[in-house]
Amino acid sequence: MRTYTCRVCASPLYFENSVCVSCGTALGYARAERELVPVDAGGTYTDPGGLVWHVCRNLNLSGCAWLAPLAGGQCAACDLTRIRPADDDPEGLAAFPVAERAKRHLIAELDGLGFPVVGKGEDPAGGLAFDLLSSTRQQVVIAHSDGIVTIDLAEGDDSHRERIRAQLDEPYRTMLGHLRHEVGHYYQWRLVESDPALLARSRELFGDERADYPAAVARHYADGPPPDWPQRHISAYATMHPYEDFAETWAHYLHIVDTVETAVATGLLPATDAIGYPSFSAFVTDVWIPLSTALNLVNRSMGAADLYPFVLPAPVRDKLDFVASLRPVAAGG
Repeated sequence: MRTYTCRVCASPLYFENSVCVSCGTALGYARAERELVPVDAGGTYTDPGGLVWHVCRNLNLSGCAWLAPLAGGQCAACDLTRIRPADDDPEGLAAFPVAERAKRHLIAELDGLGFPVVGKGEDPAGGLAFDLLSSTRQQVVIAHSDGIVTIDLAEGDDSHRERIRAQLDEPYRTMLGHLRHEVGHYYQWRLVESDPALLARSRELFGDERADYPAAVARHYADGPPPDWPQRHISAYATMHPYEDFAETWAHYLHIVDTVETAVATGLLPATDAIGYPSFSAFVTDVWIPLSTALNLVNRSMGAADLYPFVLPAPVRDKLDFVASLRPVAAGG
């Protein structure tokens, strides 16, 4: 993520801040400016165009400090949440802020990359929405369908998530990772399947997404991934079905660009962007592999697991190139 600076005292700020810890100034996130801005005692901010914005009504519920257009209203990020835990579900409500924070991180990243984020309120058929469900009273399946991303809030609990990760023998499992993966299904649906040329190339790289999905899932969990999967896929899960291969690759594209942006913002790397490289694969070779190797070694120095425990063979880099090609060119700089 980017770094931010308090406009009142010039102290460093972080994306999650709702108050400057140095001077006590209340803050709001101005989405159009992609900046943390000071708000007055009434929780308002006047933008450069003269419009007055208000801190989201969900500040105390989910920690959201994004700015909303109406007093007492909610922000555009919160508008994307279609279902949240019931007020009489304390366990679900306690887990809710973790998912919302990861969702805001995702939306800010998509904004920065230039990918359209259109809610169901604006486009009921093709828009995006999130059902953030509590599994305290019902079983929740993490999934995407017709623009609706469903997330199990229990995944925000470290002990639950680690137990599931170990059961499934996964190298990586986070709330942000779930959101990045599921939104990959959404963008495949909206950007790829609507374009015949992109769809044809996608099928060359990932396989035919029309393959029977339930049968593929049953086969994957009965037989496991093919022995040679590391030569062609980013993860074992990606071998299950072409849809999952795309979504896993999309998630790793976001992992990579966001981590590099953070490294640049904090001075670990000189200014760089994948736009301008001859291919995203070249960017991976020149920037990502040296950075991720160094970060893995730092983690090992602390006795922790590798930060990025993945290998990127040539077929995977070709898939990453395809996903990166979907980024609107105007977003680069």
